[in-house]
Amino acid sequence: MLLTREELEQREERELAVYAMRSGRSRGRAHPDAEHPYRTAYQRDRDRIIHTTPFRRLQYKTQVFVYNEGDHYRNRLTHTVEVAQIGRTLARALACNEDLTEAICLAHDLGHPPFGHTGESSLNDLMQGHGGYDHQKQTYRIVTRLERRYPEHPGLNLTYEVREGIVKHDTDYDVVDAGEYDPDERGTLECQISNLADEIAYNTSDADDGLRAGILNPAAFLELAISRRVLDSLGENPTTIDLTEPLSRYRFIRRLVGIEVSDAIQATTVNLRAATVHSLADLRARGRNMAAYSMEIEGENRELKQFLFDRFYRHFRVARMAAKADRTIRALFTAFVEEPAQLPPETQERLSESGGDLHRVVCDYIAGMTDRYAIAEHRRLFDPEEGV
Repeated sequence: MLLTREELEQREERELAVYAMRSGRSRGRAHPDAEHPYRTAYQRDRDRIIHTTPFRRLQYKTQVFVYNEGDHYRNRLTHTVEVAQIGRTLARALACNEDLTEAICLAHDLGHPPFGHTGESSLNDLMQGHGGYDHQKQTYRIVTRLERRYPEHPGLNLTYEVREGIVKHDTDYDVVDAGEYDPDERGTLECQISNLADEIAYNTSDADDGLRAGILNPAAFLELAISRRVLDSLGENPTTIDLTEPLSRYRFIRRLVGIEVSDAIQATTVNLRAATVHSLADLRARGRNMAAYSMEIEGENRELKQFLFDRFYRHFRVARMAAKADRTIRALFTAFVEEPAQLPPETQERLSESGGDLHRVVCDYIAGMTDRYAIAEHRRLFDPEEGV
């Protein structure tokens, strides 16, 4: 049996929910591009994202821990894979387009600089007066301008819906700037699902990494309402479970992910029915996202986020990593702006292409670095005994 693109599109028409996005109904690409005989438009977008250099670089970009802290902590690539996996589960259960959801999930963090949110904050500060820096906007610039894969045009020439999913990625750590993508119109449910998948992934994995590192106090963590919910579902209590023991922690985090995902599926279904969403146009016209948690889990997640912020992200070990990262980013930026001749030749070439916007070119160069490349570049610039 051979499945052509047309047959895959027909399958979507038959099997997806009325509010789901069909690849055959895409608003298309910015540049003409012939269809593929065996892959839908969103499958091609997913593949284009995976094959980019920025996607591969995510392996050595910080999630919370810098790469040299250990091999077992999440990095930006493993986080992205977890987001995509959760996103596909949500999309499948809600009869949405899995390929569109996966493509948005895989692209959502391409614009993150080295050293995670610390690197982003440092670059944004350094770029004040020059347009600032935001990883979400940088992701969009990567897929539409910076990545060079085709002689006919810059960028990846992704479909409208994937680009829209990138600019409408709205979580507690992302600011929406929809610009030319009908900002008053809600994103597809696939876009909204991607936002939830991101939140579920970073909340649960950061809790796991914090416990693994010995930074989070297990007793304090188990006092959280969401932790008590997990314990009840496991038939455990704080005296019978030991989160310092790997198998117990794996079991606990696995159940936590399951509870978050199941709640998101159930709450989103309730929202869709209550809002009488009968089409994609109905969904786009609603004043709020339909993809959401229940009120109970939403409240418990806020408590979990605050706990992680206070006890993990502000822990002295993480703060020391962040301070070193900030110094590294600032030193690199200042050195390149003060003496652009130190930039690699291909980066210098971009100065003429960008109309001489030195600060943005330097920012793009640093943002594209992995943690270890930024550290090595810092040594090459400032250590007289290091080769250049």
